[in-house]
Amino acid sequence: MNRLRRLIEWNAFGVCTYLGEKWNISTASIRKYFIYISFLTLGSPVVIYFFVAFWMNIKQYIGFYKRNPVRW
Repeated sequence: MNRLRRLIEWNAFGVCTYLGEKWNISTASIRKYFIYISFLTLGSPVVIYFFVAFWMNIKQYIGFYKRNPVRW
């Protein structure tokens, strides 16, 4: 059950999970504060969230190409 929860959290809420694991903070509290800050600042942290999600995805592809010796 824990593996399933972790898989869903990483795929759906990857940025908050990544930050929580990196800073050793509860993922739920990061999400809660993100929602509070988004309401207070009228959604501007959403832009930062999308940027970090995009950057995490790019890092994944860069790491894949570094490990894979066969290039297209």
